[in-house]
Amino acid sequence: MAITHEIKVQRREDEGKGASRRLRHAGEVPAVVYGGDLKPVSIKLSHNDVWLASQHEWFYASILELSLNGEIQKVLLRDMQRHPFKQQIMHLDFQRVNENEAIRTAVPLHFINEDASPAGKAADVVITHELNEVTVTCLPGNLPEFIEVDLGSLALGDIVHLSQIKLPEGVEIPELALGADHDVAVVVAKHGRVEAEPAGDEDSAAAPAPKADE
Repeated sequence: MAITHEIKVQRREDEGKGASRRLRHAGEVPAVVYGGDLKPVSIKLSHNDVWLASQHEWFYASILELSLNGEIQKVLLRDMQRHPFKQQIMHLDFQRVNENEAIRTAVPLHFINEDASPAGKAADVVITHELNEVTVTCLPGNLPEFIEVDLGSLALGDIVHLSQIKLPEGVEIPELALGADHDVAVVVAKHGRVEAEPAGDEDSAAAPAPKADE
């Protein structure tokens, strides 16, 4: 079952670049909530609260509960604009979700038991994670914060494909419905030893330099 996280917000009346600039100077983040049967609503959030939330994985892949004077709207984060060099969040977009309508969003992958696997114990095997998240579809109530990929039996030469990920009940990967070509690799265990570069032409290297004409 999906875990929800509550974030307090306030409605904002002033809009435009000047108003947004004033909000940021006051330590707040302008944002908008859209979707569903309701009109878009302009809101503002405490930058400190948003910044702390943004350090957690759940902020990007979980159902968020925006609390406006006690009224709760369930949303997904759809866009975040950051300052190009400051540690500052500039703007957020949230999309309302309907409990009875499927959503499509990216969910992080958590790889477990990698170190205990045959590949993980071998010194000359390199394990690469080709994907760190996967796009899923499900009802909001079934949205997982993350999906575990158990690598306990991973051995040299193994490839874990998208279709081999064990999904929670009610969760699907729409990419797999597009055909076998879309069943991409998620994890690859390959030999890490680099073959030595071939030596140069030994005959030419060993050949004596031509003597100057006497």
